Amino acid sequence: MLPEFHAHELTLPVLSVLSLTTAGVAIIHTLSGPDHYVPFIAMSRARGWTSGRTVFWTMLCGIGHVGSSMLLALAGVILGFGLKRVQVIEEFRGNIAAWALIAFGAVYLVWGLKRAGRDQVHCHAGDGDAEEPHHHGEIDSAHRHTHGTAAKANITPWILFTIFVFGPCEPMIPLVMYPATEGNWRDVWMVSGLFGALTIVSMLVVVLLGRKGFSLVSTRRFERYSHAMAGGSVLAAGCAIQFLGL
Repeated sequence: MLPEFHAHELTLPVLSVLSLTTAGVAIIHTLSGPDHYVPFIAMSRARGWTSGRTVFWTMLCGIGHVGSSMLLALAGVILGFGLKRVQVIEEFRGNIAAWALIAFGAVYLVWGLKRAGRDQVHCHAGDGDAEEPHHHGEIDSAHRHTHGTAAKANITPWILFTIFVFGPCEPMIPLVMYPATEGNWRDVWMVSGLFGALTIVSMLVVVLLGRKGFSLVSTRRFERYSHAMAGGSVLAAGCAIQFLGL
């Protein structure tokens, strides 16, 4: 005769397994997806973001990324949708987000190349001054810095945020729906909080390490191409997600 188990006897081991699974899936999901960190490293470098600004936009996009999937999972439970139906919706959202990232990267790449061309014209215009060969370079650098500072107020980071809200967090769906269908709302919030926190922390660690790494490399020679390289990086990340399934 099989022993009888009560719900409270299973709570602790099930919760431990669920927590470990959630932690592992969150970290692997984040590190294996270049879209979680490449856009922020690229934009931080190209637009001259401070560490604080980089952290802010990375966290905000991470919250939008995790939060939208959590709300979708809960809506699926409330509306009586099965896991497969919710995953179909997530896949559809994923296609939209991937193509949006590709489009954003492509447009930013083209804009960056045009900007690099204008900067090159400015540099050539200053070549005639033989007495102060570095003066025009300094003015051009200040000119770019002024434009970069003004550009910080534009909508580029908000475009990234919108893309991340559409970007699905597929592995999170079953982890949230399982306890929700059982009515274990404490476990729902635990899974959501743990998955979200570890996803955002993993994003921040990789982004800040990448940002620090690039700061140690001299790229002055290619400075005018920084925006084009950022656009190319975002484009490559979007293609990796859409065509390689990363």
